Amino acid sequence: MAGIKVYTKTGDAGQTSLVGGKRVPKNHERIMVYGTVDEINVNVGALRDKLDNHNFIDVLIKIQNDLFVLGSLLAYDGSKQVKLPDLSTKNIDFLEEQIDIMDKELPQLRNFILPGGHPAVSQCHICRVVCRRAERLLVGLMENTEVDLTYVKYLNRLSDYFFVLSRSLAQYFNAPETPWIPDKH
Repeated sequence: MAGIKVYTKTGDAGQTSLVGGKRVPKNHERIMVYGTVDEINVNVGALRDKLDNHNFIDVLIKIQNDLFVLGSLLAYDGSKQVKLPDLSTKNIDFLEEQIDIMDKELPQLRNFILPGGHPAVSQCHICRVVCRRAERLLVGLMENTEVDLTYVKYLNRLSDYFFVLSRSLAQYFNAPETPWIPDKH
């Protein structure tokens, strides 16, 4: 039984197809947004590989699935009726619940924190900043294209989740949180 071919050669001239069939340049703003969402997903996988706690891992797997959904929704050109999965306020509520669960166990934040302290903590911060970049790109896409505001809210909350997760993992791994102390010359 033959599987799906990895190479199609249809993108060799710098164009790709959106879900629905419309051809666009590979640097099209929509491609940049969902490509960055894919980058978050890859970084979440790298984070997952640094963990041994199934509570954290299970949440990250759910987030990876949500990111695939978001990517497919962002790749949709709206030209044809296509059945796609949904990303809704339930997904945002889930992130908020996870943030609240972790936040209850954390010391109160009194300073900004410098990223680092443990490889998993650093990977959380990478996820956070890539997520913020995806959010900025999505807001840019919204200037020219109708986009469901739920997608922006999801990315905004997801970056908050990664920040709180970084603190939670610092606690889990007994890693120091280094406060930012600005130079006062």
